[in-house]
Amino acid sequence: MGISSTATRLFSRNSIYVGTIFFGAFAFGIGYDKATSAFWEYHNKGKLWADVKPRYVKD
Repeated sequence: MGISSTATRLFSRNSIYVGTIFFGAFAFGIGYDKATSAFWEYHNKGKLWADVKPRYVKD
């Protein structure tokens, strides 16, 4: 099962092609969101509300 047979299977019907595009975009969106959130939290460690909350709020 090579690349050409996989591509032929994915592109043979419009509904499968569109479904593949939607699923790929959805998966990419989730991955991109997780990656950028992790970068942001790492880069701003100590400045985020979750980090400074104990200083200002007493439970």
